[in-house]
Amino acid sequence: MPQFHSFVVFAEMRTGSNFLEANLNALAGVSCHGEAFNPHFIGYPGTERILGVAQAERDAAPLTLLQKMRAQDGLAGFRFFHDHDPRVLDAILDDPEVAKVILTRNPVDSYVSWKIAQATGQWKLTDAKRRKSAKVVFDADEFETHLEALQAFQIKVLNRMQISGQSAFYLDYDDLQSLDVINGLARFLGVSSRLEALDRKLKVQNPASARDNVSNPTALDAAISRLDRFNLTRTPNFEPRRPPAVSTYVAAPLSPLMYLPIKAGPEQTVRTWLAAFDGMEVDQLNSRFTQKQLRQWMRRNPGHRSFTVLRHPVARAHFAFCRHILGSGAESYPRIRRLLVSGFGLPIPASGPDQSYDLDAHRTAFLVFIDFLQANLAGQTAIRVDGAWCTQSQALEGFGRFALPDRVIRERDMEAEFRDLARSVGRTTFPALSKPIAIGPFALADVYTNEIEARIRSVYDRDYMMFGFTDWME
Repeated sequence: MPQFHSFVVFAEMRTGSNFLEANLNALAGVSCHGEAFNPHFIGYPGTERILGVAQAERDAAPLTLLQKMRAQDGLAGFRFFHDHDPRVLDAILDDPEVAKVILTRNPVDSYVSWKIAQATGQWKLTDAKRRKSAKVVFDADEFETHLEALQAFQIKVLNRMQISGQSAFYLDYDDLQSLDVINGLARFLGVSSRLEALDRKLKVQNPASARDNVSNPTALDAAISRLDRFNLTRTPNFEPRRPPAVSTYVAAPLSPLMYLPIKAGPEQTVRTWLAAFDGMEVDQLNSRFTQKQLRQWMRRNPGHRSFTVLRHPVARAHFAFCRHILGSGAESYPRIRRLLVSGFGLPIPASGPDQSYDLDAHRTAFLVFIDFLQANLAGQTAIRVDGAWCTQSQALEGFGRFALPDRVIRERDMEAEFRDLARSVGRTTFPALSKPIAIGPFALADVYTNEIEARIRSVYDRDYMMFGFTDWME
């Protein structure tokens, strides 16, 4: 039984996809239907229908065209670019019976070739005598935007295939000139036919180097030197991805407001304000949603607003330490505490702070906890990355797996932001914020040092960068 019922060629403009398609169509039993899901045309410019499906019909129900391709005799497929119909992408990415062919080209070469094609109006060449040439202006900003879009799409495709355990057949622009490689692709697709020679009707349009094809080569050189081709400046992130945690979301009893809490943030203060907003008690807030229930709440509350509140990393780490590690109350993590004492030498009294536990002891213990955070977030411990000390940027990414909050509010700005939030749902009166609850045996203002700030900044560098946090005391 054949392994694949259809195929897709993931490519981009000016990567040689027309040449590849011509050679796929030269294989007996293989049909490639061009850019079947290009939003501007169907298959090819000027084509009205594919397999009897018109563009308007395709736009209304794109999966119908997919089904018609799969019903063809032989193996049918199409070319798909990053800006093609996204509704089709999910259907083909998650189906292991759709063969994935990934064609790439040096992005500078493809960008310059694209600019030349725009300038000359010549998108295909079958007679070298009719080749049109032009020197184009290299636009660094446009190129970087173009590159980011391509890379984001390539990463998306790669990640989805990793998650579903699929593999692809990878081709570079230069591979297209190899008969053996094209026949290897035929073998991958599971077709029995082979080519004896390549279809070379299509000619290379811009054989010179990209640098020779632009009128401002120094701008090209500068742009390339500025790009971090190997992503060397990326901060490695070993932190596990987080689910959206819908069950923790909290909605006002009557008003269309919803709070998406980040653990170890000002949760109690926000919950109290949200309940008071409707003149209710905290235990009357709506919570413990399932995703289905939350969607129903959203539909019942048109014009709803959701929000989350960020806390400065220093304050959040100290809060998490005092509530979950140092204390012995209902919110404490006794098993993690024991592991920190035995594995990291955390110097705290067995049953919590006592008379011997002074400010210096607390500061020393907090610094040991920060060392643990550094190792934990780097994936160097067997202890879970708890929501109370995960990065807030990762928590927000988790929210995004269901729905991102309308507002991301910093704790220090809550009063003004909550005033605007109230007005956004038509309220001119609203409760004042209660004072934040005190946590731990010592106030953070007394514990704080420049060393603590520097160590926390090292642990939560991503949050400082993403959210623009300055030092806590500023």
